[in-house]
Amino acid sequence: MSMQTQIENKLKTAFPNATLIEVINETHMHNVPPDSESHFKVSIVADEFEGKMLVARHRQINTILADELKQIHALAIHTMTPDEYFKKAGKVPESPPCEGGSK
Repeated sequence: MSMQTQIENKLKTAFPNATLIEVINETHMHNVPPDSESHFKVSIVADEFEGKMLVARHRQINTILADELKQIHALAIHTMTPDEYFKKAGKVPESPPCEGGSK
């Protein structure tokens, strides 16, 4: 099973009623060996985040993905309530270009 699928499965289990769960493998944007799975972006829209500060939301995701975080290099996390997602017109920030290594 790919790392992307593993992450998706864990998040779908943890947030079964989420409005959105999106896991994007951004490894291709970095200077890594072919077929690597090292950089991911996770976007989750769920009622469970209501009333939680950003750091608490990220800790929740880090706890859920503790095993996966031991195997990957980077995880960008975007967590929103449905209202926050609506206010952002359904958009999450783009990841910045990689500035490390050389291609």
